[in-house]
Amino acid sequence: MQKNILTLEMAKRIMAAAEAKANANKWKVVIAILDDGGHLVYLQRADGTQFGSVQIAINKAYAAVSFKRPTKTWEERLAEGRLGYLSFPNNLVLIEGGLPLTLNGEVIGSIGVSGVQSSQDGEIAAAGAAAL
Repeated sequence: MQKNILTLEMAKRIMAAAEAKANANKWKVVIAILDDGGHLVYLQRADGTQFGSVQIAINKAYAAVSFKRPTKTWEERLAEGRLGYLSFPNNLVLIEGGLPLTLNGEVIGSIGVSGVQSSQDGEIAAAGAAAL
């Protein structure tokens, strides 16, 4: 059995698509791409983006790959009043903007975006993920 992996070339293609979406809307963001072990493969911070978004983007991506689901899932559950999710470890950011990256049905990494409204972060992440 062969395991699919996220290559640097794939990460560059994902980053380019995410960056194009952000630039088209003049959104200043940080974009983080992690492998399936939660390790940083590629990070980009647009000029002028607040430095606080660096760790948030990484943590959104980490949450997405750790649980193999979009971070928007938890944002929605929290909005429904399911506050138990607030007990998750503090390195997980549970708002929209983190997506798992899948290839042939297998999670090979994730993308996390931070810098604008969480729904806009999600749009950028989705554009990146679609490039895979």
